[in-house]
Amino acid sequence: MVDSIFAQAIAEKYFGIQAGAEVLPSERDYNFRLTSVSGEQFVLKVANVFEPPEVLEAQTAALTYLETQVSFCPRIVPSSSGAALTEVRSANGATYLVRVVRYIPGVPLGTLESHSPRLLRDLGRKLGRLDRVLLDFDHPGAHREFYWDLANGSRILEEYGPQIKTDRLREVVLGCREHLSLPVAKLRRSVIHGDANDYNVLVDQEHDEVVGLIDFGDMIYSYTVGDLAVAIAYVVLGKPDAKAAAAPVIEGYVEELPLTKNELDALWTLVRLRLCMSVCIAAHQQAQQPENDYLGISQKLIAETLPRLLATE
Repeated sequence: MVDSIFAQAIAEKYFGIQAGAEVLPSERDYNFRLTSVSGEQFVLKVANVFEPPEVLEAQTAALTYLETQVSFCPRIVPSSSGAALTEVRSANGATYLVRVVRYIPGVPLGTLESHSPRLLRDLGRKLGRLDRVLLDFDHPGAHREFYWDLANGSRILEEYGPQIKTDRLREVVLGCREHLSLPVAKLRRSVIHGDANDYNVLVDQEHDEVVGLIDFGDMIYSYTVGDLAVAIAYVVLGKPDAKAAAAPVIEGYVEELPLTKNELDALWTLVRLRLCMSVCIAAHQQAQQPENDYLGISQKLIAETLPRLLATE
């Protein structure tokens, strides 16, 4: 069983960290915040057993590459043997791949009641910097079939859309499929973070800036502009004017990585597609894991925002 006691044992045995462990929410993996006896904090990530090793190796390689390039991504803490990714065995014989990263203090963007233009511009700037740096990074494990990949959007809507329980929302999502086609051959592709949602973005409220972009579990080789689209999809939730809310994010992003005309033309289609995919995937996952509250964390706001956003050109 993967629980706090197991996490504490792993931290001490494999990483030499004596610490208490607190469960953190997650879609697929087991995440724990470790607080050592000296007060240092780390995040221990126990990968889902169904996650291919090459995908985890790609994520680890990306984090290692980014350490010297950006200051706001998690930094890997090697095991006592020097490994960035460690194989451990539980009492029942199950084998897990584990890594530890340094904890980044901050509050999730999604917990803030409002977002200043300065903060949103900094979010765009940090994402643009990340994507610019990742243009020169690649790994075979990032080239994978993944249900959160925006390139798979049409298939996800087709397969999971009928599982949406709310009649009106199901009609809205299924009815928009034909409006979400993209000239995909003309979009740049590169390795991207893949999930810059408002709970993976950490903020320093005192200085009104983004200090962390966490959880590389959805990293994928896909549309470069996808990171910006995902971030905007969550920034506009609950906002009366989506275009105005997104403007500083876009402005900050292009300061670091200019967008092509094709990317600009596709941006809002990708924003809408991400939100439609979120509704569909949440409906599917909640049917399988009704006890996991994290799966529905943004769904109420998405249900309120999506019809209005789909009606906006």
